[in-house]
Amino acid sequence: MRHERPELKGLYAIADVNAIGQDQLVDQVMSAIKGGAAIIQYRNKTGSYQQREQDAQALLEVCQKHQVPLIINDDVALAHSLGCDGVHLGRDDMLIREARETLGSSSIIGVSCYDSFQNALRAQQSGADYVAFGRFFSSNTKPEAVQAQIELLHAAKPRLEVPIVAIGGITHDNARTLINAGADMLAVIDGLFGQDDVEIAAEHFSRLFQA
Repeated sequence: MRHERPELKGLYAIADVNAIGQDQLVDQVMSAIKGGAAIIQYRNKTGSYQQREQDAQALLEVCQKHQVPLIINDDVALAHSLGCDGVHLGRDDMLIREARETLGSSSIIGVSCYDSFQNALRAQQSGADYVAFGRFFSSNTKPEAVQAQIELLHAAKPRLEVPIVAIGGITHDNARTLINAGADMLAVIDGLFGQDDVEIAAEHFSRLFQA
């Protein structure tokens, strides 16, 4: 059962199994939520469907308990079968229109737009609930990802009606620059789950949105 659609703002914690480790996945996500993560995305590019279903179900129970939306990376069928809050789509994934038909009007659908404002406009027109730009900084998770410039956020913010996510190499030290430029959410992997204390790291990011 989905809770009411949340405000799309704050720390967007990407729970990448390859970065966190299978055994620590649920505990680390719990720590991120305790620290103030506003949204959780489950990402597993290599696991079997059975493993991904098991992981997503466990995370969904945690997220629902704390009223934090769970977004599934790429896999519309998995998000639909478990009743997750939404899905995040990349350039090679299902079309927004098709995902909406499958998941329904109340689901959150986000789209990676990389370094392209035109992609963001098209995504917005197609019904995306948020768009994501990046990578903005050097990324341990996706070192080969296309580089986006801070100026893109400045240009996009006044022209887009949907919230903007910034992603890529985000740390507590560089996060404020992205928020000031127009990012409504910061999608973080290593800067959160790669830290010694995930809860404290999440608190540091979350406080930036309260200032």
